[in-house]
Amino acid sequence: MHVSDSAGFGWEADAWVAMPLALSLGLYATGLMRLWARAGAGRGVTFWQAGAFAAGWLVLFAALVSPLHEYAEHLFSAHMAEHELLMAVAAPLLALSRPLGVFLSALPGPWRHALASTAHLQTIALVWSTILLPLNATILHGIAIWTWHIPVLLDGTLVSENLHRLQHISFLGTALIFWWAIVRLPRREFGVGALHVFATMVHTGLLGALLTLAPHVLYPRQTADASLFGLSPLQDQQLAGLIMWVPGGALYLLAGLTFAALWLGSTRGMALQPVRDKISSLA
Repeated sequence: MHVSDSAGFGWEADAWVAMPLALSLGLYATGLMRLWARAGAGRGVTFWQAGAFAAGWLVLFAALVSPLHEYAEHLFSAHMAEHELLMAVAAPLLALSRPLGVFLSALPGPWRHALASTAHLQTIALVWSTILLPLNATILHGIAIWTWHIPVLLDGTLVSENLHRLQHISFLGTALIFWWAIVRLPRREFGVGALHVFATMVHTGLLGALLTLAPHVLYPRQTADASLFGLSPLQDQQLAGLIMWVPGGALYLLAGLTFAALWLGSTRGMALQPVRDKISSLA
């Protein structure tokens, strides 16, 4: 269901989208107020982390609720932009905000204890720690990206709303796992994280290049309405590929370079530590 605007494209009013967004924002705001009421504003959860969550949530809202979502049902290029916002912008911002503790703080005490006890069960802890290994998280996210770009599946999301929801859940879910697996690494291991970000940049860039350079339309249903926007179906597909290939790749490149720079700074500090210790002993 959509709320129409003057241009004929409306704001998404799907309860399966709006309710989780509203719930996540309410939980985070409640938990943050409780934590800051006890520890003081900016303590425990920094202003930077709170800002990262707010920015990530707003990007999710823009991708899933704004008219971009309805444009994405008619233009492959808009659909690709929506997916890049989910995976390469919202997901890393949310991972950097580390919101799980804030969410838990919003829940009643018995619920918190029950969830904590469940999370510490040996089987669940083992599965979760295995998924969060950077290599496994990278592979899982890559499988989701490539699988959903199989033409019959991508075109199928325009026919089945449930399939479309599943696509977005898998894109966002695996992206959150991927970015969380990277940002939770100790700084001295950010070099490993950078390699996985670069690997993701390479394989998504390859997929984008394949879409851009394909000599014929791969997604007839997804590009069927392109003429309404002054594009041919092939041009719409090429533009979608370029969005994944160039701006999408630039986001991964920037993230990878940032992790690499932080890792180099950490290793330089570790190398200089014996010198500092020697100077301190002589002082």
